[in-house]
Amino acid sequence: MKIYLASHSPRRRMLLSKIGLNFQLIQPNYVEKLDDILKPEEYAKRNAIEKAKSVLSEIKEGLIIAADTIVVKDNEILEKPKDEEEAVEMLTKLSGNVHFVYTAVAVVDKNLGKMEVEVEKTTVYMRELGTEEIMRYIQSKEPLDAAGAYKIQEKGAKFIRRIDGCYSNVVGLPVAILVEILKKFDIEV
Repeated sequence: MKIYLASHSPRRRMLLSKIGLNFQLIQPNYVEKLDDILKPEEYAKRNAIEKAKSVLSEIKEGLIIAADTIVVKDNEILEKPKDEEEAVEMLTKLSGNVHFVYTAVAVVDKNLGKMEVEVEKTTVYMRELGTEEIMRYIQSKEPLDAAGAYKIQEKGAKFIRRIDGCYSNVVGLPVAILVEILKKFDIEV
């Protein structure tokens, strides 16, 4: 069965490749719209489902994997920052505090019309960051392409004291959850 990853994320591609899953990349045609009415888990679920649905018409058959990752601090959803100023604001909020990373994973079988959706939540403890340290990190441009304005798998790792939960979830795709979902579609990784 063909498997498609509906994602713009190089991190998700990397994680799927690392576990040996053969897949084709397909670009989702869905624009995320922040919705303060939805709880973080429901918001991430909606985005993952809509990303998967946005590519259904582009394939004849197969499985579509889509995901959405958000950072949540004090019930505020922090997605990718729009610019450097917003990245500074996000990192300042997260500095010295605990936050949560949610990733929703949706898998859709076009042939059967079957869908499975799961959400993983990881608790992240960030150390206190100084203003100069934040500004140096912003200059690297790394924060502009990450929910919450940091990448745990790259330079942003130096900010994280510890996590409780799934590391790959913080990177952008909870691999163990995905493998469990794929088993429901009779796919062994």
